[in-house]
Amino acid sequence: MPVWLVRAGKNGEREDTALEQNMCAIGWGELPDLSKVTTKEQIETLCKQHYPDSSQKQISHSVGQLWAFSNLIKENDLVVLPLKKRLAFAIGKVVGPYKYRSDMPEDARHTHAVEWIRTDIPRDAVDQDLRYTLGAFMTVCQVSRNDAEKRIHALLGWKPGKKPEMPPVQEEVLDIEQYAQDQLKECISRKFRGHDLARLINEILLAKGYKTLLSPPGADNGADILAGGGPMGFDNPRLCVQVKSQASPVDVGVLRDLQGTLKNFGASQGLLVSLGGFKSTVTSEARRSYFEIRLWDANDIVQNLLDNYENMHEEIRAELPLKRIWALVPEVVDEA
Repeated sequence: MPVWLVRAGKNGEREDTALEQNMCAIGWGELPDLSKVTTKEQIETLCKQHYPDSSQKQISHSVGQLWAFSNLIKENDLVVLPLKKRLAFAIGKVVGPYKYRSDMPEDARHTHAVEWIRTDIPRDAVDQDLRYTLGAFMTVCQVSRNDAEKRIHALLGWKPGKKPEMPPVQEEVLDIEQYAQDQLKECISRKFRGHDLARLINEILLAKGYKTLLSPPGADNGADILAGGGPMGFDNPRLCVQVKSQASPVDVGVLRDLQGTLKNFGASQGLLVSLGGFKSTVTSEARRSYFEIRLWDANDIVQNLLDNYENMHEEIRAELPLKRIWALVPEVVDEA
């Protein structure tokens, strides 16, 4: 049973849609329905029409991925979706042919129906070399390196079957930046559990220029951190921060509790941090509280850490030693 990596956007933009709608979807939203396209040459012509500024190499990579998604992925194949908003992988079985869905957002119209088998496989349950294989730069590629098919079947408790003959497809190219960020997320999850994650977030806020009050371990009355602007922390914005280090996504009750906590502390805004991400009900309700509440998932934690790392205390930098490097960016597009 072939296994395909199908990403949901560089930052997981289509993640919730894919899981809630039981499908996998890719970008290239400017392209029309590909269900009647029968050759790679036709896809190349469409890409050149809609992406005239792309190089020939970028066009070729797009053609390979679009052809694989629309023609090579078949029913009963497996799809692996790396979840960017939480430290997990989702694995599902393809249950429908390629379908163009005009009812979906522009970046999620090229789809396959998927029956999600597992949506909560922790990253640390997957061996590092296999995570390396699943860190491909491209949006769509067949996963084969490091005996990946057999090992992914094993994650689901399946016995290996006869491997079918498959036409050659593009070899996966590692996204070094994303792989490094994933390693950092896993390190944070391992080293900063419970109150230690609140300590890390507190250090990030200090580096951003806030004056803070970190609650001691134990009961916090709804606020792990209080933060304010100005030399003594009296100025706006005044933040109440709630930090959750659990691996599973938090539910909407945590968000509503934080909204009540703002009033108790006289704060103007709140920050809800969850290493395990958020259920869709949280993100939906948070949109209605845009000027009151912000959400940080694992991606946001890493980005804010990297943005402020040089201004953080030496103690934290010793616990999370990072080194800036330069790396050649492959001329590969994951999606247009």
